[in-house]
Amino acid sequence: MPVCVLPEGAGPGAQIPTHLTRIPISLISNNIDISNKTVKGKVVRKGPLVLLAADNFILKTVIQEEDSQADASSINVVLMGTLAKDFNQAVNQGDVVVASGFTVGKSPTVHKDKLHPCNLLMSGDNACIYVARLPPPRDPTSLPAVKRGPALSTEVSTQKYTYVGLGDLKTGSVVNVYGVVVFFKQPFKSRGTEDATQYAKDNIRLAHDNTVNFCSSLKITDQSNQKIGCTIFCEKLEDHPKIFKIGDIVRMHRVKTQFFNDSITLVNTFGFSVVTFDGAVGTNVEPRTSSRSVHFDQKDCQTVEELRSWAASQALIPSVPTTPLSAVQPKAYFDLTCQLLAKAPLDTTCTLLRVWDGTRCPHTLLKVIVEPNVTVGPTSFSTDRENLIADILVYDNHVEFARQLKPGDFLRIYNLRAIPGSSKVPGLTSSQPVEVDHLAFHLHGGTAYGRGIRVLPQNSPDVQELKRAIEAFPEDDELNDSALLEIWGTPPESLASLRASERNCTHDIEPVTLSELKRFNLGRVHHVRAQLRSYKPHRLHQALKLYCSKCSSMQDIPDDEVVAHLFLEASKEPGPCSAPPWLLSGQIDAPKDNPGSLKRALTVHLSSQLMSESRTKELIFLMGSTLEETRQLASGYQNIVPVRSSGGHLTLLDLSAPFLFRGRRKYYGCRRCSEPALRELCTEGVELIDETIIAKALGIQLLQYVLLMAFEVQDATDTLEAFLWRDAESFFGVSPEEVAANQEAQNCIHQTMDSLCPPGGSTGQRPWLDLCLMASRTEDDGGQKQPSYQICHTAFTKPPSTHSDPEPA
Repeated sequence: MPVCVLPEGAGPGAQIPTHLTRIPISLISNNIDISNKTVKGKVVRKGPLVLLAADNFILKTVIQEEDSQADASSINVVLMGTLAKDFNQAVNQGDVVVASGFTVGKSPTVHKDKLHPCNLLMSGDNACIYVARLPPPRDPTSLPAVKRGPALSTEVSTQKYTYVGLGDLKTGSVVNVYGVVVFFKQPFKSRGTEDATQYAKDNIRLAHDNTVNFCSSLKITDQSNQKIGCTIFCEKLEDHPKIFKIGDIVRMHRVKTQFFNDSITLVNTFGFSVVTFDGAVGTNVEPRTSSRSVHFDQKDCQTVEELRSWAASQALIPSVPTTPLSAVQPKAYFDLTCQLLAKAPLDTTCTLLRVWDGTRCPHTLLKVIVEPNVTVGPTSFSTDRENLIADILVYDNHVEFARQLKPGDFLRIYNLRAIPGSSKVPGLTSSQPVEVDHLAFHLHGGTAYGRGIRVLPQNSPDVQELKRAIEAFPEDDELNDSALLEIWGTPPESLASLRASERNCTHDIEPVTLSELKRFNLGRVHHVRAQLRSYKPHRLHQALKLYCSKCSSMQDIPDDEVVAHLFLEASKEPGPCSAPPWLLSGQIDAPKDNPGSLKRALTVHLSSQLMSESRTKELIFLMGSTLEETRQLASGYQNIVPVRSSGGHLTLLDLSAPFLFRGRRKYYGCRRCSEPALRELCTEGVELIDETIIAKALGIQLLQYVLLMAFEVQDATDTLEAFLWRDAESFFGVSPEEVAANQEAQNCIHQTMDSLCPPGGSTGQRPWLDLCLMASRTEDDGGQKQPSYQICHTAFTKPPSTHSDPEPA
């Protein structure tokens, strides 16, 4: 075992082999025999764990002889491979360690850090670290093994709590539980009720203004190996569990068990409380809670330690919880621990965060140019510091949280995406050029896969580790803590550099006022001139829908988590499977999600006709892959149809999942109108196999992507709500299909809406729009006929100036 943690209270020499002898740090040099020698010292600095390649780690630490303060008695120790990973998990700053099996090298940083001129290099099977952790002093008035700050006290109470194991939960009871977190989402805003009724006219899910709650979602497990979902609604954000990473341990009091989707789930009830603990073995058992008092005794401490040990033995805790910038790979999703240096709003749906973690990304990064007057925090940095800074674009629901962040905050950003290639920056088309061959970091909207941002407390071990990494890069003009923690005031409104816009109608119709329009008979086309007062939804992913031209039904695009679950379930059903005679079977390697992940094969089926025509890349039927693997493989094949084994036969996936992947684009089928079956495609005379040909062959009614938005327009006489969806493509100049797959198309829509309805702008700043409206009558849920207005035959054009015209007479 490369790292051996000695029993608490045992001396550093308790289990060290007797043939090893200690050598003082001051006597170490390149000229001495170091075989069977050990070095003992206190860990005074512990650097971050850095991933160099698959299963290849490196970590730098400094140890100092306890009985000396001289610089020569402190030495750099460089650990590599598995030893570095184990050291990072098991050793804390302040522990006493004994190192054996090291080699001696010349220290390249001796003139900078003024420490010992040599360093110790440790790697391989012979290298070993023995760790002695002294027991904390016990205060007779406090409980053992619990670290508490001045704001937290322990309840002096005779009340005893009984905890139920997750494998023993019964439906309908209120219980107290412990669990190891295996999945979590940061708290997000949720409203009490939703009105999702009128879909044809009001398909934008509008939440009525009931009490705004925050919702947390997590899954926990324990020694029973049962994974239990938990949903928590609390008005106050601070009442939610303070979970920082997978493997954290939560204790929840007064949660109710419910049966939902064929499994038991937990929801909070009256009197609910939650405490969170770090799940790493060897760290302090320190409760994370906003409560000023918490019931916690020796039995609770024992429960936490038992769960930690069990979770470590089950490999539930990731070896590297976050990825440093130095290890980020293109196309990867990753979690990042970093410090915020500055931020700037780009538009209503995007905010720029400038962060660093003390390491340098090996790839060329996107650099966003913003005006100094919109930046919150420092506007410039030294060249050396700038090379370590990453620009992160935060979208949609995360923008509101980003407004609360202050320069100097230490952050953990979950499910960040590294996107290679060219990209335009939202809101900055006039000043920001398109950058090519760079890496851009995007935090997309939504909460799938735990996506979000969390501010870490100053006493977090991860923050302490990050501080040490940052301190390794001193600069003459380095930004000090007081400057970073300064409150910069309220950030300015979004950029006003976007030019105003207008729309021109192709019909030659005399314009009417909105009040006149409402008096006309329905079933006619009208021309109006009005301003956009408001629109909904503001989140673009809520405006994208799937429409069936056959049955005229409209539905939301399935959530990524739902689709990922369908793929996961299908991948668990390989079994024996017979393919139709017109398919030839083979295998390909599955893409690796992370360096070091296990290699596995996926089954592919190819059309014998296409193979005979040397067109094997044009269509494959793929079985056993996850959603993410299918997405990655889609870049190498023109068409991928996911399939699964069912009853020994090859079948298509449920139509809740995409039936076809073409590059970045996914295609869905209508469950009501489709008769899906695995049939051979007739490709004779077909030059391009596209989604239409594949859908027809498989008996699938292809669903079309549409944009559905509601505009509230106004003039001097009245206001009116009009819907845009059939002509949304000509209105915005981009197709809904492109919007669903292309960030630049999404940015185009955001910029257009910001120019028509500037955030924080007065009505006088908004452009006048020439609109063509179709008036019709629709039925509401009560069967009553109501007038409805739809925007049609109208296109977006750039205005001749940045000022709106005077109000029409």
